Amino acid sequence: MTELWVQRTGPRRYTGHSSRGAQVLIGSEDVEGVFTPGELLKIALAACSGMSTDLPLSRRLGDDYEATVRVSGDADRENEVYPRIDEVLEVDLSALEPEALQRLLVVVERAVDRVCTVGRTLKAGTEVKLTIDADGA
Repeated sequence: MTELWVQRTGPRRYTGHSSRGAQVLIGSEDVEGVFTPGELLKIALAACSGMSTDLPLSRRLGDDYEATVRVSGDADRENEVYPRIDEVLEVDLSALEPEALQRLLVVVERAVDRVCTVGRTLKAGTEVKLTIDADGA
């Protein structure tokens, strides 16, 4: 199983790590060159949706198709939640006949609903438990 962790690198700055060697810079909005945790949440959702659509789209459009998933959603700072996150999958489907297009749209939406773990988790809600491992405690 891949291990994940973040390490503090300065005031309001962290680096996220995976045991596979990946890194991501994390910080607050006033820090240049980093993602905020909320931005990472939205990027994770967009990436999951994109990856979930990869197989059905590549079957119909070929392996070299281009796609972009844009994601947005403002935080409700009073309650510290994102009440809504919107995604837009941008892909050129103009070469498809209307009937084939409609079938593909259904297949793509079903793929996201069935296999996008991040989206399914957000929609279902999940229990989060924090344990503090303090030296000397």
